[in-house]
Amino acid sequence: MGLPLDLGLELSTLAVLVLVAFIAGFIDAIAGGGGLLTIPALLTAGLPPHIALGTNKLCATFGSATAGYTFYKRQLFNPKQWRNALWATAIGALIGAVVAHWMPSQWLNMLLPVVVFACGLYMLVAKTPDVAADADAPIKQRRQWPQGLSLGMYDGVVGPGTGAFWTVSTLLLYPLDLLRASGVARCMNFVSNACALSIFIISGKIAWLLGIAMGLALMLGSYLGARSAIRGGAKFIRPLFILMVLALTARLAWQHWLS
Repeated sequence: MGLPLDLGLELSTLAVLVLVAFIAGFIDAIAGGGGLLTIPALLTAGLPPHIALGTNKLCATFGSATAGYTFYKRQLFNPKQWRNALWATAIGALIGAVVAHWMPSQWLNMLLPVVVFACGLYMLVAKTPDVAADADAPIKQRRQWPQGLSLGMYDGVVGPGTGAFWTVSTLLLYPLDLLRASGVARCMNFVSNACALSIFIISGKIAWLLGIAMGLALMLGSYLGARSAIRGGAKFIRPLFILMVLALTARLAWQHWLS
């Protein structure tokens, strides 16, 4: 037995969660969906649902800030073109986090395996639209409010797969290529993570030691992942990513539904 740490976690468990956070940060910076790994891992480690969501928001904010800044620094995201989306995402995330805070733990226990499985299934069958790159194409501002509100609220309530949903919906709604759509996704994901995190901090639903440790690992993974994505390619990650998601989903379903 190892030394008990945050919320009774042992050193060996903490080490595994930090490793999962690094992998999740790398994957999330490229394709989105890092929460599909971190949330199931936190729940499997025995954290209560509300604590798991709050801790995940803390470490995800570290990672999305790093990835978002990397894309912004490479001029792959222009905040002036996305003002409405930034506001809508922030409002939606705050509303979603309040809803998650008041949702009974039993509901979250039953809901999270369904959400994680649905997101993993989506990642398995979804195809990225082929869109020609056009950095100077006009971005329709009115489309940003429903997109930002809905995805911000989803990220506030649960969150897994938000980055992937942002990427695909941005490709469908605007004349952008995959790289610029990924830049939008990473930056918007940071906004929703940070806003939702504020609600979880106020409600005291965060394991700080664990969240900071995982957050630092996520930052490193996100930095390396964002650089890899910008250089062009992450197709080799997709099969491993889907396999891990489905395996963790099965573990969650067994833990909360069948055991």
